[in-house]
Amino acid sequence: MVKYIYQYSNWPNLTWDEKEIQVILGKVRHLQGKIFGQISALGFSIKEETMLSTLTLDVLKSSEIEGELLNYEQVRSSIARRLGLDYAGMVSPDRNVEGVVEMMLDATQNYRKPLDEERLFGWHAALFPTGRSGMYKIDAGCYRKGEMQVVPRPMGKEKIHYQAPPPEQVQYEMDIFIEWFNSDTKIDLVIKSAIAHFRFIIIHPFDDGNGRIARAISDLLLARSDNSSQRFYSLSNQIMLERKVYYDTLQKIQYKDGEITEWLDWFLKCLYRALKNTERTVEKVLYKADFWDKHKYTELNSRQRLMLNKLLDGFEGKLKTSKWAKITKCSQDTALRDIKDLIEKSILKQEISGGRSTNYELDE
Repeated sequence: MVKYIYQYSNWPNLTWDEKEIQVILGKVRHLQGKIFGQISALGFSIKEETMLSTLTLDVLKSSEIEGELLNYEQVRSSIARRLGLDYAGMVSPDRNVEGVVEMMLDATQNYRKPLDEERLFGWHAALFPTGRSGMYKIDAGCYRKGEMQVVPRPMGKEKIHYQAPPPEQVQYEMDIFIEWFNSDTKIDLVIKSAIAHFRFIIIHPFDDGNGRIARAISDLLLARSDNSSQRFYSLSNQIMLERKVYYDTLQKIQYKDGEITEWLDWFLKCLYRALKNTERTVEKVLYKADFWDKHKYTELNSRQRLMLNKLLDGFEGKLKTSKWAKITKCSQDTALRDIKDLIEKSILKQEISGGRSTNYELDE
């Protein structure tokens, strides 16, 4: 008979090899500090834009992991409005978008507040404002009253991947979880974020939305670990990129007797990769800010400014005179004059690769 992790006598006392995860934890902590240092050098508007983009990505990807695709503009508008940020082209979001945003922002902006049943029920009710998940009626804003089996799609190939604790055990499990979450456990908050995520998924206390709430709980503890409500990296985006390994690792550990080193190792490495992506983005933003600071008195026309911004943002493919002409809606002759002017100003240079067609790139 299959035995799940919560059926062992030592549950929920989880164990791990401290030595094995110490190196990657050190790297994560170092990178968190480095990114916050770089971000503090950015101007206020760039900082706001970076945070808005990160939170939007986080909400979109956390839902996408569960197979739900939200509208980008609606998510962005909902976040901007709630944070009091103005930008052109704001749209009215759907109720379900508002609910996901509400939960995510409560987790990250009110990260100092304790977690309690009322708050979790509020998150769950916000995720399912109609009391339905797709076509199915669910219990929203309360713990589940029925058995919970995780059966992955596609239909017709049903194989139980996981059987959660019985419904009569959920209240007891959640009481212990909430008490542990709010107590000073002396565990590094990044590690605590990984453990909280895992424990919540194992208990599976709700009819639906457990994955999204587990990731919101992780984000809450990561905000505590940064001691900041400002979010500049998205764990959910990285989990989406590594979704198969995410599920495979969770599945493997659910049969263990409480030893979770493999889960912590994967979670920390996933977080590290998320931070690395942010570091690259921030470096680009800093480079762009530095570039325009250096050229604030350089005489440039609107076509040149447009194309330089495109190059600084990571232009796709090779820059040729014909592309310049097409994007800026000018003649090839005008495009060539614009480019030659920038070469004389040591802003552009001809690509060394040569070949039959001439390509241009930024002169670093």
